[in-house]
Amino acid sequence: MSDAFTSLEHFIRNEMRMSHIYQPVMLLELLRSRGKASVNQIAQALLSHDASQIEYYEQITKNMVGKVLTKNRQITERDTDGFRLRGYETLDTEEVSALIALCQGKIEEYVGKRGEAIWAHRRKSTGYVPGTARYEILKRAKFRCELCGVSADEKALEVDHILPRNRGGSDEEYNLQALCYSCNATKRDRDDADFRGMADAYDSRSEGCAFCELPPQRIVAENELALAFRDGFPVTEHHTLIIPKRHVSDYFDLFQPERNAMQVLMEQQRALILEGDPSVTAFNVGINAGADAGQTIFHCHMHLIPRRKGDVEEPRGGVRGVIPAKQKY
Repeated sequence: MSDAFTSLEHFIRNEMRMSHIYQPVMLLELLRSRGKASVNQIAQALLSHDASQIEYYEQITKNMVGKVLTKNRQITERDTDGFRLRGYETLDTEEVSALIALCQGKIEEYVGKRGEAIWAHRRKSTGYVPGTARYEILKRAKFRCELCGVSADEKALEVDHILPRNRGGSDEEYNLQALCYSCNATKRDRDDADFRGMADAYDSRSEGCAFCELPPQRIVAENELALAFRDGFPVTEHHTLIIPKRHVSDYFDLFQPERNAMQVLMEQQRALILEGDPSVTAFNVGINAGADAGQTIFHCHMHLIPRRKGDVEEPRGGVRGVIPAKQKY
């Protein structure tokens, strides 16, 4: 046996660590192609094993092209698990060949006119979102649809703009989410209902609101939709508030991009506090939503409160202490 065979056999049998089928599929294509294959060849090999992509085109077949040819045109009809071409049994070999040539000609003619644009429906995310950002969004979502929870192994995931770009949506990560193609298609159909006027709403401010009129020098960090600053009456050192820039009183009335933007700032501030103050060993994170929950400034704000070992005699229960008798259990 050759050294190459021995080395590859050992790798495949004993050392290959797989999080997906990609490695063996690539090796299989290289072996079948006499040791050399283009990126396109390997991509097509991967696609042939991707059940989620097949499911996508099954939906296209049933709900789009199949519907047109069957219900609208009566060219085809439904079969047990597919479609049947009406009158096929009356065609001879030459007629079939001629019709195949016509179909191929139609494909070439259409591609010639439209070019790569014909696949825009499968590239709507990549046209706007760099690959690195796409990966970060999918990783943040744990490679699951953020609406229905389906895994990327079951359905192809797309990176979606929560607030559409044509309505002022940003390309920043907090305005992006991972959706399976089914949820993305459903959301897209409701864009007008969901997002009409939202871009203008982001500019909403309230005169006299302490947080809307926050002095710039108090701000320690910000992004397009949110900002962070140190609490004026801190519970502990480095106690930080994170707020949306839009004036909205209740956390539950936030737009999803605002929640994402606040989460980004909270994680950044947590990391900076831990880096700059080794005495910090834990955090409390909390939101007062409504007067009966203790809210006094009615501009939504999230508390990030650093904690240190021994800063209270008995920390057990944490935020349960909002009702003192219920803190210990």
